[in-house]
Amino acid sequence: MSKHNVGAVACHFDIDGEFAGAAAHGSGHINDSYCITFRQASMPVRYILQRINHNIFKNPIAVMENIQRVTSHLATKVSGEPDRSRLVLTLIPAREGQAWHVDEDGNYWRMYRLIENARSYDAVESTGQAFQAAKAFGRFQKLLVDLPAPRLHDTIKDFHHTPKRFIALEQAIARDVTGRAILAKREIEVAFTHQSISSVLADANLPECITHNDTKFNNVMLDDRTGEGLCVIDLDTVMPGLALHDFGDIVRTATSPAKEDELDLSKVTMQFSMFEALVRGYLTSADFLTKAEKQHLVFSGKLITFEQGVRFLTDYLQGDAYYKVSRNEHNLDRCRTQFKLLESIEQQEERMDRLLESIEQPY
Repeated sequence: MSKHNVGAVACHFDIDGEFAGAAAHGSGHINDSYCITFRQASMPVRYILQRINHNIFKNPIAVMENIQRVTSHLATKVSGEPDRSRLVLTLIPAREGQAWHVDEDGNYWRMYRLIENARSYDAVESTGQAFQAAKAFGRFQKLLVDLPAPRLHDTIKDFHHTPKRFIALEQAIARDVTGRAILAKREIEVAFTHQSISSVLADANLPECITHNDTKFNNVMLDDRTGEGLCVIDLDTVMPGLALHDFGDIVRTATSPAKEDELDLSKVTMQFSMFEALVRGYLTSADFLTKAEKQHLVFSGKLITFEQGVRFLTDYLQGDAYYKVSRNEHNLDRCRTQFKLLESIEQQEERMDRLLESIEQPY
C-alpha cells in the first residue's frame, strides 16, 4: 500500500486499543491519506492518518499550528450545537505531546478522528449538494472572523496571488525545462489572452480574512442521512486571504459535471443551476461580506478557474513537480478542462451577474 509503515506510525498517536488495519483514503493530489482502524473494547474505531507533503508545505509545523488554532476556535464556536463533534475536525495528539509525529525519515504525520456517517464527493450530484457545500464554506469563514491574534502563518506564500502565478507561468515557458511548451501552444495562447484579468481582485482593495484557500467540492463532508454540509476538511492551506478566493474555487469545482482531468471536453460546462445554488448557499451564511466583495462574486469564479488552469499549465511545463500525475499529459489535461470551463463561464457571465442582482443583498 505504501513505502511507509502506517501501522507503526499510527501507534505513535494517543489512541487506546489495538491497531487493526489501514487502507488508502481519498483522492487528494498532495498528501498521503489512510483510514486507520483501531479495535477498542471489541469495537472498531476509525481515524484518518495523513503524511504531510513537506515538498509542498515547506514548514509543516506552521501548517499544524494553524490547524490547531483553527480547529480549537471552531470547536469553541460550535460547542453548544447538537452533533458538535461532527462539525469540526478533531486532531488526535501524538504520544510525544504535540499535534503531529515526525518519523525516523523526517516525515510529518497527523491524525484526525474520522467523521462517521458522512462523506465527501468528487463530483456534485445535485443543486442541493451545491447549496450545502457553499453554505458550509461560508459558515467556516464566518466562524473564523473573530479568530484572535496573532495572524495565521502563510503556509504557502502568495497561494492565490494570480499575478504572481502568471509570472511563474511566463518563467516556466521561457525555461521550458521539459521541452513541452510546443505541446501546450494553444493553452499558452489562452493564458496570455486572459492575462489582463489576473490583477482584478488583487487590485480591488478587498478585506483580508481567514480563508480555506482550497474549497474544492470534495473538501466538505455531507451527512449521509440529511445531506447537510457538516464539516470543512483539508485545512493545510487555511490562512489569511480573500473570501472571494474561496467562493471562486467552489464555483470552479462544483458547477461542472466533468472531472478535473476529463479528456472529453464536451462534458465540461458551467451549469447555471449549480451556480445559482452556490450563490444562494454561500450568501445564506457569509453575511459578513462587504458590498465590494458581493460585487465581485461572479468574477471570482472566472478568476480562480483561470488561475487553476495557469497552475496546472505551469506544473506541466516544469515537469509535474507539484501535483501528483498518472500519465505524461495529466496536468495538461487538467489545464484544458479549466480553460474550457473558463470559456463556459464567460459565455454565461451576464446571466450570472443578473442573478446576483436579483438576489436581495442587504448591506
